[in-house]
Parts: sequence; C-alpha cells; structure tokens
Amino acid sequence: MTSSGVDGKVLRKKLNKVVLAYSGGLDTSVIVPWLRENYGCEVVCFTADVGQGVQELEGLEQKAKASGACQLVVKDLKEEFVRDFVFPCLRAGAIYERKYLLGTSMARPVIAKAMVDVAKEVGADAVSHGCTGKGNDQVRFELTFFALNPQLTVVAPWREWEITGREDAIEYAIKHNVHVPVTKKSIYSRDRNLWHLSHEGDVLEDPASEPKEDMYMMTVDPKEAPDEPEYVKIGIVEGLPVSINGNKLSPASLVSELNKIGGKHGIGRVDMVENRLVGMKSRGVYETPGGTILFTAVSELESLTLDRETIQIKDFLALKYAELVYAGRWFDPLRESMDAFMKEITKTSTGSVTLKLYKGSVSVTGRESPNSLYRQDISSFESGEIYNQADAAGFIRLYGLPMRVRAMLEKGL
Repeated sequence: MTSSGVDGKVLRKKLNKVVLAYSGGLDTSVIVPWLRENYGCEVVCFTADVGQGVQELEGLEQKAKASGACQLVVKDLKEEFVRDFVFPCLRAGAIYERKYLLGTSMARPVIAKAMVDVAKEVGADAVSHGCTGKGNDQVRFELTFFALNPQLTVVAPWREWEITGREDAIEYAIKHNVHVPVTKKSIYSRDRNLWHLSHEGDVLEDPASEPKEDMYMMTVDPKEAPDEPEYVKIGIVEGLPVSINGNKLSPASLVSELNKIGGKHGIGRVDMVENRLVGMKSRGVYETPGGTILFTAVSELESLTLDRETIQIKDFLALKYAELVYAGRWFDPLRESMDAFMKEITKTSTGSVTLKLYKGSVSVTGRESPNSLYRQDISSFESGEIYNQADAAGFIRLYGLPMRVRAMLEKGL
C-alpha cells in the first residue's frame, strides 16, 4: 500500500512522527524535508547538549522549524553524560586500541537513549539520524534504539537517499526552500563534547602527514604552554573523581575545569590510526585534556589500592569493555555485568593523587589512600618482623623449580 508525501511523491512507508537527531547543520537541515517527502511524517528535531558549546546551540529552533520540523526538543545531558557514561568507563580503565578515550563512543548512547525517551513523550513511531553508512556512529545509535525500544522504526537517510555530497545537499535544500547558511565549511570533520574534541579529514587522511597546529581547539601547543609546571590534586572516592585541589565538583563541572587546566598546558593530544567497527582503518586526532589527567590519576591510585592479580584481571577486562563501548554495545548485558565487577573491585580505590602538568606531559608526584596496600615497614630495605629476608631463599627455590627441572632434563642430569 502506498501513499503520497508533501509533493505527491510515492512514499517508502507511511510513518506518523519521527524524532531526528538534529545539529542544525546542512545534513540534518536537509533530512527534515526529506523525511516529510519520503515518509509523509511529522518531524520532531532533537538536540542533546553534551557540552559541545553554546555556539552550536544558538538559533536551532528557528532553523528546525524553517526546515519543516513541527518542534525542537533540547535536553541538557551534560551531567548524565559524565556521571553515567564517562565515569564508568574511567573507573573501568577503558581505552580503545591503547590511545582512544572513547569520547564520541560514550556520547552516542546517551543521545540515543534521550531520543527514545523523547519518542515516547511525543508519540513518535520512528527515530532518525544523519550518520553515514561508513562510520561507527550509525551502529552506536541503532544498537541503543534496538536495546531500549525495538518497536521503533529507524530511518538512516544516508543509506537510502540519492544525495552523494555537499553540493547535492545544497541543491536539495534550495529546491525545498530550506535556508542554507553561507558559511565556510570546515576542512575537518569534528565532533565535540564535554569529554573531547575529535578531528578527521583533510591532511589527516594521509597517516604520514603531520597535523597542522591551527587545527587544535582545546589545547595549546605544548611549546607555548606555561614555563612553570602546575600541580593538581585529584580526590577520588571508590574509583570515581570527586574533587580538584580539595574543591568538590559535580561530574560535568569537574571535567570542564580539568579541560581548562589541561588545555592550558597542552595536555591530551592523541594522533592515531584506529580500526573502525565496519572494517576500515581511519586516522583521527583527539584532544582530551581533562580525561587524560583523570585516567592518569585513577590508574595511579589503583597502584596503591589494588593487588597484582586484581590489576591484571581489571586490565584484561578493560580491553573488552572498551571494545564493547566503541562498538555501540553500551546497553549490552555483558558490559553492564563487567561494570558491576569494576564497581565492586574499586570500592577501596579512595584517596588522592597529585599530578604535575608541564608542557604536554602529566606525571605523578604523590599518591595517598586510607586503603593503601603499600606498607613502608615491609617495603623498606631495613629488616623487619613481617618480612624475613631469609625466607626468600626457599621461595626462590620453589618458584624456580620448573626451570631447574627443565635444565636438568636438557643436560641429562
């Protein structure tokens, strides 16, 4: 059964109302009339504030309605983003492929979760996003939709329409009376939130090319950073940061403050070639100043509070945890179960870590914890009652027994 859209075109499928992840840029502005034309539906635009900056939120309602949307819903998700998504990854020590602190990977599920909520609030039967068919984000959005409301129809225009690039999109916008702001398109593809800023495209597409200094926006060139180091003391309770230099802050405020401090010292720049979920390699540059400071602090505190076997298992599981988050499986029962494990083993990770920030580097200068497993009376080179150095001889003989037996076999003894 077919029906007609706003210009009489045969529809793919009649939908009642669609919630669109909306940024106000060219792509999402064009998606609004495209959804109405092809699905005969009302379009509710949704924008999440995850700390991308007020400049990206200005004038959105007017833009959305001018494109044909019936309304714009904006939600401030900054605290939820950091508290419920960033901090669990921080506690788990989740880093993808040795470098990436998962900034975009964590933001997508919190946005998609809010879209499901908005769909329920406005009575929508579908959700839509402007992700391309080559990237990771399409998976992150859609797996969240599947997990939280599998009855919602998902529309991904980039996998359906005939628009192939910016010029096609501009032509479509003009044809449908959608105002296209005359702005210079950035040569980089960027994604910004409270945790990080990512850069892709232009010279970065050649892994042999050095990034241009004027590309960076959150961090100063380490050469231009202050000539004097700055010390910061991070307070941590049960594996989660709670204060800076004794001042307690909300999760979002804490990250925001550390971004300023770290950015000033040129901290948190990462240049990497990563393996995308869809199979291709991509080169990106990330700025994560506050996150780099926090990962260092949490890791250093754990050196006091966790024993060797626990750290080894935690590090092993952290790799899988990061892989699940990167692949959009935030609401997967496996990640949730692993998170329960991480929460349990970090219950003793309470204390503080003092770090020295200097020209792009973060180094630890002090660690303190009431639950420290470090005992000076045991670790000291002086003899003590708890550790009798003579006991080491028997330990070494037993520990090295397999090596002695192999050597005896090889020498015919």
